[in-house]
Amino acid sequence: MNKTLTRGAAALPLNTILDGDCIEAMSGLPSNSVDLIFADPPYNLQLKGQLHRPDNTKVDAVDDHWDQFSSFGVYDEFTRAWLKQARRILKPNGSIWVIGSYHNIFRVGTAVQDEGFWILNDVIWRKSNPMPNFRGKRYTNAHETMIWASKSEGAKYTFNYEALKALNEGLQMRSDWVMPICTGHERLKDEAGNKAHPTQKPEALLHRILVGSTNPGDVVLDPFFGTGTTGAVAKMLGREFIGIEREAAYREVAEKRIKSVRKFDREVLQVSASKRAEPRVPFGQLVERGMLRPGDELYSMNQRHKAKVRADGTLIGDNIKGSIHQVGAHLENAPSCNGWTYWCFKRDGKTVPIDVLRQQIRAELQN
Repeated sequence: MNKTLTRGAAALPLNTILDGDCIEAMSGLPSNSVDLIFADPPYNLQLKGQLHRPDNTKVDAVDDHWDQFSSFGVYDEFTRAWLKQARRILKPNGSIWVIGSYHNIFRVGTAVQDEGFWILNDVIWRKSNPMPNFRGKRYTNAHETMIWASKSEGAKYTFNYEALKALNEGLQMRSDWVMPICTGHERLKDEAGNKAHPTQKPEALLHRILVGSTNPGDVVLDPFFGTGTTGAVAKMLGREFIGIEREAAYREVAEKRIKSVRKFDREVLQVSASKRAEPRVPFGQLVERGMLRPGDELYSMNQRHKAKVRADGTLIGDNIKGSIHQVGAHLENAPSCNGWTYWCFKRDGKTVPIDVLRQQIRAELQN
């Protein structure tokens, strides 16, 4: 499963789970080398004793040693240390996601800002099937908070807006995500039938994050890898991953899990792109390349107007000359007009939008 990517004198251990402390492991990675970091750090839940249900059965809560810190000060020191390394290895146009509960996310958020990251959004993961509050003394903890941040103020970052909109049936993706916690077939179990990890995240959560914040081939780092949800989803989506996990039992489960994952075909990994991200094609290129000839007539989609193509890629019609947009706006007495969707031409008796020709050129440019 291992693969390396050389960057100068250093190499990235791609598709590998590194054994050890995350701070030490990150310190060995080259600066400005990863595209995205997803971090699910210890929550420092501060549990006092065991938690029981009303029928006195024990709740399988998070009481592992890796979630225990002697004080808030010690936890803060740990947080700042790993965030410092995370920011160093993140590319200038990369971003970071950090997830937490009310126990730690506000302290982590302060550290994120203090280290120089620029918060883009906080996203609420609302659990559709949360664990109930057994003591009945507080509200049911039905959500976790994620912080999404760029490396610095004003930095560029990947945001696949159109892809997320497509995931949401054509509506803008909101900052409150309703998803279930891991149950049933997705919940990994150890040989004794117990949860392999107490805070396993659902693959749906990482799917949305990686589709929205990365592109195929990007390198995703998870410094708290656990049982490998980030790695499994990254592999499916054609991203490279680096995991760091100090617990041998979790690494073993993650290795086995990721080995069984099949990468999606290259064709289906492409997602809806923003129109702004597509190559700009001037209308004049269609004329230069003979796709339309000077003197050819264009017709408005409503068939009420027509204009002739000129040698310089402008149009002339009804005492108006100018770009495809200007002429269309004038003829419709409108403040503006998208000429690409307004004009069409005729071939073999059929009406064809000129945008078809633009898309042909774009397809050539992207191959």
